[in-house]
Amino acid sequence: MNRRILLSVLWLLAVPSAWGQQVLFAAGDLGYACFRIPAIVAWSSNELFAFAEGRWENCADFGDVDILMRTSTDGGNNWSAPRVVADNAQLQAGNATPIVDRLDPRYPEGRLILFYNTGTASEYDTRLGLGRRRGFYTTSVDHGETWSEPVDISSQVHMDVHSARPEVDARTWAFAPGHGLQLTHGPYAGRLFVPANHSLGPPQTDFADYQTYGCYSDDHGATWQMSPEVKVPSSNESMAAQSPDGQMLLTVRIQNQGTKRKLIARSLDGGQTWDSTWLATDLPTPMCQSSICYIQGPERGAFYQVGPADTATRSQLTLWSSEHGGQLWQKEAVLYEGPAAYSDMVSLGDIELGVLFERDNYREVVFQRVALP
Repeated sequence: MNRRILLSVLWLLAVPSAWGQQVLFAAGDLGYACFRIPAIVAWSSNELFAFAEGRWENCADFGDVDILMRTSTDGGNNWSAPRVVADNAQLQAGNATPIVDRLDPRYPEGRLILFYNTGTASEYDTRLGLGRRRGFYTTSVDHGETWSEPVDISSQVHMDVHSARPEVDARTWAFAPGHGLQLTHGPYAGRLFVPANHSLGPPQTDFADYQTYGCYSDDHGATWQMSPEVKVPSSNESMAAQSPDGQMLLTVRIQNQGTKRKLIARSLDGGQTWDSTWLATDLPTPMCQSSICYIQGPERGAFYQVGPADTATRSQLTLWSSEHGGQLWQKEAVLYEGPAAYSDMVSLGDIELGVLFERDNYREVVFQRVALP
């Protein structure tokens, strides 16, 4: 039976659980062994798009991996059947990084853009120069019903060992993962910004070959440029958010096992340069991705960060807030005490967050509404 027909036959409805969380993707659903790497965006406060990688054989990053999407039109109470939106045959399509472009005059109602990577080998082999990563985006103007042909932007934002510039020896490469960002404040309003990371040259001890950087477009995706790396060895997966004063922050995973804190990088020019970086001493973490957004509420505006807080294991998914530009963080709530790893979040107006995260050792990807403090 055709895979896409099989998916349409076997899909399952989201099931509420005891923690007020809905299971959107679960191991075994649709024939996939594992679902990982959540991402979520909102077209409006009620219309949500949730993405995850469906991994056919196991939970490993590399293999036969597709990107699936579910949608909600009532703020996350009910969800559509899952649909495959990116498929790289028997190889990998992953690192879903969606953005809703609301400022393109050609699409006054908005356009959903999904960035993703493909790969021909495992991360380990790619660090050795034995594999190749590419980056694409596909778009939808009808709220995810149909999608454009993928556009390959690899040559604009990633110079790898196979390129015409072998002196720029970038090897592994990944977008985000989690949502990307459209800047809405200041002189760079309208800019699309996609966080990224790559490894440079042969593998180094403690993954010091990894560097975080960014990709940005000022013409709604027609052309792309690269920001410089943040210049912190072992900087890896990241996500971006912008405050009304134009300040953009990245929350960055440090790939070595010793740091146990999130790295924050700040840009005052829309991601073109990084004016400062610091370790957030009050954001404990294991070696894991985390998510960030900015919400202007009725009484205060703040950056919010979600990630596991246990430094030994991926567990204790926690919400923090910062009214101090990411310099100081306050613990707000533990969203899940048990095993929990990658996450993404989206504003549901000015008093609620929607959080999408992995729980229970990657057995489920769940959605939860969270009231803002």
